[in-house]
Amino acid sequence: MNGIFAIEKPSGITSNQFMMKLQRLLNNSQIFSKEIARATAERMQQYQQQTGKKASKRKLRKVSKVKMGHGGTLDPLASGVLVIGIGSGTKQLSNYLGGTVKVYESEALFGVSTTSGDVEGEILAENSVKHLNKENLLGLKEKFEGSLKQTPPIFAALKMDGKPLHQYAREGKPLPRAIEPRQVTIYDMKFFPDCLSTEHNYPLLRPPTDDAKETIKLLNANLKDDKLYFSKEYCDKQGWDTQDARVEDPIPLTEEELKTIEEKADTYRAPLLHFRAKVSSGTYIRSLISDVGKAMRSSSYMVKLIRLQQEKWSLEEGNVFKFEDFNERDEKVWSKVLQKVIDLGPEVKIADEIQQAQLEFDNEKKASEESYTNDVNENNPESVEKPKTEENVEEIGNSKKRSADEL
Repeated sequence: MNGIFAIEKPSGITSNQFMMKLQRLLNNSQIFSKEIARATAERMQQYQQQTGKKASKRKLRKVSKVKMGHGGTLDPLASGVLVIGIGSGTKQLSNYLGGTVKVYESEALFGVSTTSGDVEGEILAENSVKHLNKENLLGLKEKFEGSLKQTPPIFAALKMDGKPLHQYAREGKPLPRAIEPRQVTIYDMKFFPDCLSTEHNYPLLRPPTDDAKETIKLLNANLKDDKLYFSKEYCDKQGWDTQDARVEDPIPLTEEELKTIEEKADTYRAPLLHFRAKVSSGTYIRSLISDVGKAMRSSSYMVKLIRLQQEKWSLEEGNVFKFEDFNERDEKVWSKVLQKVIDLGPEVKIADEIQQAQLEFDNEKKASEESYTNDVNENNPESVEKPKTEENVEEIGNSKKRSADEL
């Protein structure tokens, strides 16, 4: 099989680790093991002809597994659509690494910013949430939709002077210079009705440990020039000559709020930010969340992220596999559906096809078992139980009586 399909990545695992988990499962399947054996034999023969030597396991490593790649990394915290290429289909993955439209749903908490922009980081700043209101929040839709400048988070794979940004952050080293903002597009942004609610299960992050404070101080130095921007369309409408957002500084955490947080501890619940965004490739949702916090004169960090859609692969359209489809079903079931998806693409409704393939498999299995039973009965007529007529009931009774007398 060679082509593209999509699978739902769970939260708590990197995209590469999840892909390798799927790869190991496919390696052990009959449909792919035959192809792997063929490719391995071909490579062994080729290597021997070229060198006159027998190929080692290391030399055969690339061909002794299903060739696989993914089109667009999801953070470990994130779940959702992960596009997978297998075989020659990996060559198509470049189409998914840039210029694609993605849809995300995210939840965040107001009042705190973190080193990573999400729940896995340390607290950078704490700000007030008393002034937050729905009207101002909903007004951000117009300010962010369109062509937008965005500063990538420091915990990103982007490189500066040949070194990934996240390595500077983890080593507690200042950046050589400020992170350059990049142009992205927010096609649509929708805020859900539960925004600013405190009826949720996310505890607020606690202040950093003493060991982390020095690192955070350095990170603050890295991020002090991190500007907030509004969309070009909104700024043009206001008659502004730049995209710099004209927003006052965040409001500091009040003594009253601090006292409430300390008293309630883990039971304290900060106001929720819950939204859905349709964005271009290169958009960082963590940065968008951070910018929303700044625009509200507060701060915010991500606690949940789902990639609902990438191009035409969509959780809502039902054309995305689940890992359980491969792990918990017979190969004859998922291989049939996988081949159909590779042939026809995202128009295939996977749940329906899996259900139909499972039904056909179950019926074939049942028919095969019945056929086997019939063959056994035909070849061993004595093994077939006689119907209980009056004559053989009497015979059975006499037989039991004889057995009892013998005892």
